[in-house]
Amino acid sequence: MRKRSQTLVVAGVGAAVGAVAGAFVASRHVSGAELVRIVPSAALWIVFSVYWGIASRNAAPTQNSESSASTIFHQAVLAIALVLLVLPVPGMMARFVPATSLVTVIGAGIQAGFLLLAVWARRHLGRNWSAEVRIAVDHRLVRTGPYRFLRHPIYTAMLGMFLGTAIAIGQVHSLVALIILAVAYWRKTRLEEAILLKTFGGDYDSYRRDTWALVPLVF
Repeated sequence: MRKRSQTLVVAGVGAAVGAVAGAFVASRHVSGAELVRIVPSAALWIVFSVYWGIASRNAAPTQNSESSASTIFHQAVLAIALVLLVLPVPGMMARFVPATSLVTVIGAGIQAGFLLLAVWARRHLGRNWSAEVRIAVDHRLVRTGPYRFLRHPIYTAMLGMFLGTAIAIGQVHSLVALIILAVAYWRKTRLEEAILLKTFGGDYDSYRRDTWALVPLVF
């Protein structure tokens, strides 16, 4: 992995951990019950961040990639979304789901399930993975594991983890974060598919016709 990618991964992991820490710092603005609802999601984000930071060391050198400005823009938007996901924002703390233990458990369960999808996808993607849109040296078109059904299962997993956290926290600021992330990945999937189509041509076009981008049976 190039030094730039390593820096971005560290920054991304730091943003996730920082977002969780920010939620606890801001806990003086929320009740004890609301703080408890943050804990399971916070723990899952820390687990995800640690795993991703370790797994990012195993990546092949880059052959061709998006511009530095494009990569930095995406990472900045991702960091903003992570902070907004868990940080109570005045004027955006209205609830969209009931504040019950059952809702918290459901949200954490959804988040945990999508975390496992992210790990599954990451293991199958192997050295092809990068924080940037790129083609690695000796890049291959992965069609195993979740890639049999989804072209971007890691993005799907991130959206699912955001959704689970939003449900567990239950406040509007978390929904806004989910929307921001969805727009960011809408942009990134198009960049990624363009570079993959240019690299693999008809093979990727055939693969694209046989799979969904992010959501099975929908998109």
